[in-house]
Amino acid sequence: MKVFVKAPAKINLSLDVLYKRDDGYHELEMVMTTIDLADRLELTLLEESEIRISSQSRYVPDDERNLAFQAAKLLKQKFQVEKGVEISIEKNIPVAAGLAGGSSDAAATLRGLNKLWGLSLSIEELAEIGAEIGSDVSFCVYGGTALAKGRGEKIKLLPTPPSCWVILAKPPIGVSTTEVYNKLNLNEISHPNTNLMVQAIKEKNYQAICNNLNNVLENVTLSEYPEVKQIKEHMEKFGADGVLMSGSGPTVFALIQHDSRKERVYNSLKGFCRQVFAVRLLGTNHLS
Repeated sequence: MKVFVKAPAKINLSLDVLYKRDDGYHELEMVMTTIDLADRLELTLLEESEIRISSQSRYVPDDERNLAFQAAKLLKQKFQVEKGVEISIEKNIPVAAGLAGGSSDAAATLRGLNKLWGLSLSIEELAEIGAEIGSDVSFCVYGGTALAKGRGEKIKLLPTPPSCWVILAKPPIGVSTTEVYNKLNLNEISHPNTNLMVQAIKEKNYQAICNNLNNVLENVTLSEYPEVKQIKEHMEKFGADGVLMSGSGPTVFALIQHDSRKERVYNSLKGFCRQVFAVRLLGTNHLS
């Protein structure tokens, strides 16, 4: 028996850090949405009680470091599942890119194993389990568009934003999320107006969404990595409607409504950066 699951990438339309909590984590307020760039997972039921990971990508670990592995192990332990699973991951989302590729794989594993192992858990229960694995996993269980608070585990679903193109460019560097948060000066940041972004999405006001794109981590990463700043300036110069870095970076995305402008920005980046994608905004959740 096999189950096939899609694991879409996410982008942050807004990312705010409110304060550092007593538990060492930061209190976040984020608006996230899924895009049509996805890993594809094939889950095969095993009679023997083991978890196997396979992938064509050399960047995907096949052991406990893999979030999909952690998701399978957690479900197995929680519900004393005797059977096992082989998880084959077709990796399309760039790794360590600020696009929640690993978190989305973990979320897809939870959704897929719920069917494969016949656990009959609700999406809310799966999202709660996802919070034990990583900050973005709860959101990725739901997918779509949402306001996330806390460490990212408190999810309030939002309507689908207006359709548009998303051009993503990832420079060939890795960015440490921990380092970016450590270098963030909470006394100096200019906080986004999250409510305005939520309102813009609810009103399907594309221009207001573009006007309110904001990520407080962006200045830290841009000052440390000039190539990220260069990509952002390049996208703005070639006429993107809105440009922002996703997560802690290094991927930068541009929102564009018109096909001709999409082609112009995409083609201008191809000679500039190796990993460039032109995809659509998804914004629909896994509840339907």
